[in-house]
Amino acid sequence: MGVVLPSRDVLNIGFAHVAYRMKEVFESRATGIRHFQVFDRAELIRRMPEIDVLVISGLWHNQLLDNAPRLRWIQSIGAGYDQFPIEKLRAGGIPLTRAYGVNRNAVAEHTFALLLALSRQIHLCRDNQAKHRYRQLISNLSEREDELGGKVLGIIGLGHIGSRVAELGKAFNMRVVGTKRDPSTYKGKADLVLPADRSDEVFRQADFLTLNCPLTPETREIVNERSLGLMKPSSFLVNVARGGCVNEAALLQALKTRKIAGAALDHFTEDPLPASSAFWDLENVIVTPHTAGETRKYEENVIDILLENLARIERGETKLLHQVV
Repeated sequence: MGVVLPSRDVLNIGFAHVAYRMKEVFESRATGIRHFQVFDRAELIRRMPEIDVLVISGLWHNQLLDNAPRLRWIQSIGAGYDQFPIEKLRAGGIPLTRAYGVNRNAVAEHTFALLLALSRQIHLCRDNQAKHRYRQLISNLSEREDELGGKVLGIIGLGHIGSRVAELGKAFNMRVVGTKRDPSTYKGKADLVLPADRSDEVFRQADFLTLNCPLTPETREIVNERSLGLMKPSSFLVNVARGGCVNEAALLQALKTRKIAGAALDHFTEDPLPASSAFWDLENVIVTPHTAGETRKYEENVIDILLENLARIERGETKLLHQVV
């Protein structure tokens, strides 16, 4: 059986996000559907009893279900869904759809911005700029800026985003190797696609290793002391996935002892990253504040998915776009 919603004249959609302006974009579509937006958790808790359709990501917590008598469907604002209680939603008959692909280009471009920054040492230039220091040319080849062409780009997760990263890698004349749960379904430009259980080979080969995977039991702490030990001392790690994909203690040790050359990190186990974190002070680390998916097109892309699914429900279809539950 599909989702059953109240008629449009009484339907109420609640948007919940700390920053994204979902309400404004939804209003521009002139649907005539009642809606409102909250920007903090306290207001969300207060207004949960009014909501038939909840559009949310970071403000989610499981206790919201305790006071949601009208809730019939959750549309995640993000592509990830590890924060949601999947089995509880399934048992309660509350479908969950995710915003798969809305930030594909943004995350892929951010990944490459970090690759280029590490290769061209842009972060060190910025540090020197703050110190008013004009660095001289370098004789030591191992300390010099480098080029991406001819290097091996390793991608953990050749899904929607990872496949786009692979395309960009080929445009820079890199050799691309990566993992995918079912390599037979891959239609992209990577040179070598391996099943997930052969990720060790990607760690060994990569000059630049990017995490473009969801957080699952299989990918949790896929970067750990053992896998870091497989990487070249000259290699770099880029994480634009979840912080939980990385054992942070092992990564800190590898960075401090130069077992790998450096890292660019967009997400951490604790988000926001505390001011006391050692990652802030490492010269060979670039920190971005979970902004890989940021794009001026984000709200429009999410609303497109929301309206497509609303239309499917109204047509009586049982299969929703990017449905998880």
